[in-house]
Amino acid sequence: MKHAKTEGADAVEVWLDCITNFHPLLHLKIILQNKPLPLLIAHRPTWGGSLHKGDEIMRLEALQLAVELGADFIEVELKEASCLPTLVEHRRNHNSHGKIIVSCYVDDITPTQEELLQLVALMQATGSDIIKLVTHAADITEVMRIFSLFPHCQVPLIAYSVGERGLISHLLSPKFGGFFVYGSLAGNPIPGMPSLESLKEAYKLERVNEDTKVFGLISKPVSHSKGPILHNPSFRHVNYNGIYVPMFVDDLKEFFSTYPSPDFSGFSVGIPYKEEVLRFCDELHPLAQSIGAVNTIIRRPGDGKLVGYNTDCEAAIAAIEDALIEHGCNDGGASLGSPLAGRLFVLVGAGGAGKALAFGAKSRGARLVIFDIDFDRAKSLACAVSGEAQPYKELVNFQPEKGAILANATPVGMHPNTDRIPVAEGTLEDYWLVFDAVYTPRRTRLLKEADGAGATTVGGVEMFLRQAIGQFNLFTGLEGTIFFFSFHGTFFLSLNSIFSYSFAL
Repeated sequence: MKHAKTEGADAVEVWLDCITNFHPLLHLKIILQNKPLPLLIAHRPTWGGSLHKGDEIMRLEALQLAVELGADFIEVELKEASCLPTLVEHRRNHNSHGKIIVSCYVDDITPTQEELLQLVALMQATGSDIIKLVTHAADITEVMRIFSLFPHCQVPLIAYSVGERGLISHLLSPKFGGFFVYGSLAGNPIPGMPSLESLKEAYKLERVNEDTKVFGLISKPVSHSKGPILHNPSFRHVNYNGIYVPMFVDDLKEFFSTYPSPDFSGFSVGIPYKEEVLRFCDELHPLAQSIGAVNTIIRRPGDGKLVGYNTDCEAAIAAIEDALIEHGCNDGGASLGSPLAGRLFVLVGAGGAGKALAFGAKSRGARLVIFDIDFDRAKSLACAVSGEAQPYKELVNFQPEKGAILANATPVGMHPNTDRIPVAEGTLEDYWLVFDAVYTPRRTRLLKEADGAGATTVGGVEMFLRQAIGQFNLFTGLEGTIFFFSFHGTFFLSLNSIFSYSFAL
């Protein structure tokens, strides 16, 4: 409990059935007489997943004792709501002010909207002070059923979905009227539940209200995203009422049909959806249309249409050009306006990020050779940028000319499979510069091996920051210019000198 207070919690929940050799009178006195924070006491029954096989009567007596000793909240499951009158009377007799929560945990698929409303009505009928509903989200679209419950509830409601696809049910709960938001302590992560640290530092949910505009990353997977630690502080520094959240999406069609609300104002688009998402956009920016990939979507105010953009292209190419210039690799291209002009640009990956790199490199006069596990896709992209496609299996034997650029636009090397690289190590010494679009980890194995071979390296963080600033401009309507540099692994960002701050990636 002290640990939770140190991390910034406002209240703490304790499951009595998790205490080894639990002795109600002894342990409840220790817990409640020394509590550093408001305390929610739960003692789950055996059928509710209890780790303790004690007598049911003794368990209910423990909850009564918790009322006597000053617990701030006492949780009782819906199936045992018949004990509520006893607890309420006990509370009155001991002049306690503790609130009683009736909860329902749905273990299987999320019920229909009608069934959820029936559950809410049933819990409200118990006369409890607060009700709590927990479901398991098999798909992010099910979370909208949770959000739609709040307007129908006559008492404070705690409602969320567990699992990675249910993460936004925690993060957006304050916007829709949730009573509590749960967070896990450092060192004890719970899948699908935000950490207390992220709630206090990245999201600052105390600032979220019904008018907050929602932005998010549409991706699969999504846990690697650093977007929340960049966009959320950026919103706050310019007093923009927005929140940026990760969105684990399995089906784009279902997602966009479920989240049409103007409250969901824009999206970043990640792996593997940068190409597929085009057909869900009502309009495309000319650059995004020519590339055939979208990494940013804005819901246009007024008509609500989805407009697709690509900020990856310029971000990646500018990061590579700046590194070439900084390391004196500008021979031959300066007179043509870019250090990439005339250079061989070896691209691995012809997906959304690969397309952005290919069109950017072509616009700078580079010569392209493209590899992709889908050879037809590689050939299609090569045709679009007047380049050459080669079978992916030939990549391990490909010998580039001296001074070539290598760009990895695949997930190879991304967490958790960090031990892989897309090319043969022996060929890295022939590249003047190696770029890796992966930014988790910040220094991939490809970049480390390229460093060892003497190549200049550019990591995905540099691209990430530049494309994010383009997204920030589109999200907020503010114009910004990005200036950043690294210092012991920390990046500093400035938007036209409006603000500056540091964050670790």
